[in-house]
Amino acid sequence: MSPPAEPGMPVQAVDTPALLLDLDAFEHNLEALDRSLAGQAVRLRPHAKSHKCAAIARLQVARGAVGVCCQKVSEAEALVDGGVHDVVVSNEVIGERELARLAALALRAQVGVLVDDPQGVAALAGAVAGAGARLDVYVEVDVGAGRCGVPTGEPAAALATLVARQPGLRFAGLHAYQGAAQHLRTPEARAAAIDTAVAGGRATQTALARAGLHAAVVTGAGTGTYLLEAASGVYNEIQPGSYVFMDADYQRNLDADGAPLSTFRQSLYLLATVMSRPRPGRAVVDAGLKAHSVDSGMPLVADFAGARYTRASDEHGVLELAPGTELPLGVRIRLVPGHCDPTVNLHEWIVGVRGGVVECLWAVDARGAFF
Repeated sequence: MSPPAEPGMPVQAVDTPALLLDLDAFEHNLEALDRSLAGQAVRLRPHAKSHKCAAIARLQVARGAVGVCCQKVSEAEALVDGGVHDVVVSNEVIGERELARLAALALRAQVGVLVDDPQGVAALAGAVAGAGARLDVYVEVDVGAGRCGVPTGEPAAALATLVARQPGLRFAGLHAYQGAAQHLRTPEARAAAIDTAVAGGRATQTALARAGLHAAVVTGAGTGTYLLEAASGVYNEIQPGSYVFMDADYQRNLDADGAPLSTFRQSLYLLATVMSRPRPGRAVVDAGLKAHSVDSGMPLVADFAGARYTRASDEHGVLELAPGTELPLGVRIRLVPGHCDPTVNLHEWIVGVRGGVVECLWAVDARGAFF
């Protein structure tokens, strides 16, 4: 499929709907994360599920990241193929074919994976034995998200002991991600959630010591809370992902003064075209459910204060217009996606722009990589 743009063309000539990346804001976000971590004894392993793009992952590694996280084996395969040589699949992998692919990938790159069940440990051990590979294995602990993960403390230590006994598996540490905390709106709520996560990580380290083990890496954290984990004295690796792009949902998080968090700028937009003006007060754009995710709410309209995106169908987005607001047929508008990660997964290209001109196109290498 042809890309929606070519370097050197004006933004107004880009085919829509298209993912648009403000390169100045994107580069600000990379630098802002580095500045915020100055003096902190933590490693950065950004989560690539946000961008699914080997070009961005390589930029992050070039700036000092130790590698990236992926969420699926196919995502990890795409990034290794794209030149990223240290990946952690921050998820459990179950299934004979997927395990075989994971073990084969570990022959080409440094690869880690999560476990939270003895049966999963046995399956991993069998896969690496068949391939002659070696995997880093992180015990996932449930530190409050209520999703995957073994309970903190003794149950986690028991599972780590089982991992450490398996040929071909290396107990690499703990995965302690509190995903539910990332979008808690107030700093007090986020801090309370991470306090619980830190206590669980500390209790698990104590239980590991009693078992004669040590978690060399305690990894987790996301864009909404990473500074809390970095300052905890328990986490020594963090995994923010959305910070490179941001989205409408993250814009709802507040700082201590009750204002929206401002460390990172909105850099990712969905460029759309007004395709219909069926009546006064309404416009329809060509970006619907197949172009962006609405699981975190409708997108925001970036450039027209009097326009509100209210409804999406497969190929259409309905805008309600304030009195006096005019959107001519064919005008291009930028939408702020409600949730950047699944929106990116719907596109093959990220169109990088600077000063109103297309500067680069980056492939979304792991688009659709969910197996």
